[in-house]
Amino acid sequence: MNTTINIQNLKCGGCANTIITKLSELKNISAVTVNNETDAVSFNYTNEDDLNLAKDTLARIGYPAVGDKNSVLSKAKSFVSCASGRINKS
Repeated sequence: MNTTINIQNLKCGGCANTIITKLSELKNISAVTVNNETDAVSFNYTNEDDLNLAKDTLARIGYPAVGDKNSVLSKAKSFVSCASGRINKS
């Protein structure tokens, strides 16, 4: 199955790199893409548990789904994830 999730706190290619890396590490998640213009993440998954794990992972690294709680801590995590993604992209 394929899904697209609109997320919060997406700022740049560094963010996208981190999201792609972290989601691609999950079992049964594949073909991860990030659209910075629409703040969307798309990927293939096998079942609802995989989908929920991906959503939880996004929130954990600072990119909660639109409509989910976006605390100051989430925003701070996204800045760290963004910086890490920029470093690892280079």
